[in-house]
Amino acid sequence: MSVTQAESDETLIARIAKGDRLAMQVLYGRHHVRVYRFGLRLVRHEQIAEDLISEVFLDVWRQAGKFEGRSAVSTWLLAITRFKALSALRRRKDVELEDEAANAIEDTSDDPEVAAQKKNTGEALRKCLTALSSDHRDIIDLVYYHEKSVEEVAEIVGIPENTVKTRLFYARKKLAELLKAAGVERGWP
Repeated sequence: MSVTQAESDETLIARIAKGDRLAMQVLYGRHHVRVYRFGLRLVRHEQIAEDLISEVFLDVWRQAGKFEGRSAVSTWLLAITRFKALSALRRRKDVELEDEAANAIEDTSDDPEVAAQKKNTGEALRKCLTALSSDHRDIIDLVYYHEKSVEEVAEIVGIPENTVKTRLFYARKKLAELLKAAGVERGWP
């Protein structure tokens, strides 16, 4: 995210704090897909993830005046999403959540053999990711899928930076072991 983007998001938050609906629409348009995808990875249920979007942006509308600017707005949004997702999971312990991870999208420029290899590798990767502990899976998700820095992950998850680094190290090590056991070699076809 560029510095201009971050400043623009902060400006939008300030306008939202004053009740500016247009600023809320712009912020929503800019970040709702990321919030949805992150929420979906956490709760693994499309309807719950859609509900999370509403809850997160309702909180933004209500709490914009309390945003202190100590982090990027996107980091703040993902922290709210994580909190809401964990709360939703605690409320729904009795409901078994289905694993609705996205299927690998075939690349039209690849021949069928390479596309099949990619799909199998993607499925193996998703399966191996689910075998990680939730702490390790969250760290991997934020670092690799949401491109968050160690500092931002520490803020989102609410743990020290050194703990993030340690979990990331062990998560990578465990993921490599799981992928090797699943027959996936390093690299992508």
